[in-house]
This record gives sequence, C-alpha cells and structure tokens, in this order.
Amino acid sequence: MGKIAKRILGIDPGTIVMGYGLIEVENDKPRIVQTGVVKTKGYNDHYLRLKHIFTRTRHLIEDYLPDELAIESPFYGKDIQAMLKLGRAQGIIMGLALEKDIPVFEYAPLRVKQAITGMGRASKEQVAYFLKNMFKENELPKELDATDALAVAVCHYLQLKNPVAGKSYKGWGDFIKKNPGRVK
Repeated sequence: MGKIAKRILGIDPGTIVMGYGLIEVENDKPRIVQTGVVKTKGYNDHYLRLKHIFTRTRHLIEDYLPDELAIESPFYGKDIQAMLKLGRAQGIIMGLALEKDIPVFEYAPLRVKQAITGMGRASKEQVAYFLKNMFKENELPKELDATDALAVAVCHYLQLKNPVAGKSYKGWGDFIKKNPGRVK
C-alpha cells in the first residue's frame, strides 16, 4: 500500500502577478494538479490588489484543499515600498493558510532555483525548462510566475524527501512563538 497523497500549494507572491502551482504527491511521485497566475494589473489601488489576492487565494485553498503551503520568502530589494507591498501580499497568503491550519513553509528564491536546476542563479526560463523535463510535460504555462510557483511546491516536495529543517508554521501561535520580534 502506497503513501497517502499530499497536496502542496506553491506560491510565488507578487502584487501585480502572483503565481500558483499545486502538486499532488502519491507514492513519492509528484504530479501537477493546477498552475496559473492571479493578475491585479487592472486595480490601481494597492488595497484593491490585496483584496483580489485575498479572494483568489482563499478560493485556491477552498477549491484544492492543500495539505501544505510553500511560499517564496522575501528577498532583499532596493525599493523599500515595493518590498513592503510584497510583504503585505505574503502576509495575506500565509494568514489564509494558517487560518485553515495549513502549515506554511518559506523558501528563499536561491534555494528554490538550486533545488530545481542545481544552480542558485538560474533564470526563470531555466527553471521552467527543468520543470518541463521533470514532469515530462510538452507544455507548461507560459507565465513564468506560474512555473516559479510550481518550482516552490516542487522544492518543498524535495525538502520533504531530504529534510534539513526549514521554516514552517503550524498555526498563528507557532508563528508568534518562532517570530517574537515580528509580532507586537
């Protein structure tokens, strides 16, 4: 008898384009369930963009019932305002998962690229190429944000096969306990 299937929702957060990729792992074999993007380009107001991200992410969680959420963690950028906006989007996504008791795992972009391609500085196109070959797919979504999100989910799957303590949260209490300086 094989292992019970596990669904992993990978998210590449963004306030203009958010990528998502859902994989299901059964008998140590991942398969793609769904990939896509959430676009907020039509919303001029940042708060309306956040609302759209909230609504679409909630639907993804309710429709696909993932067991775990893997999200790309913040990276350092020169535009502080853009980083703050991205952090808000990430917080919304993480909060929705935590509300449903879905454990959250964060992965740095370099770690995701390393897991998929073996190169931490790989391009988005290289990541998509490796995923296409890994899943033996003729086509993957043309949106690189979708393939990046799929890469985050696959990175998490690979982490589960070869665990080396990553950041994870099993609920709000756990998040607060592990991040006392981030909560006031």
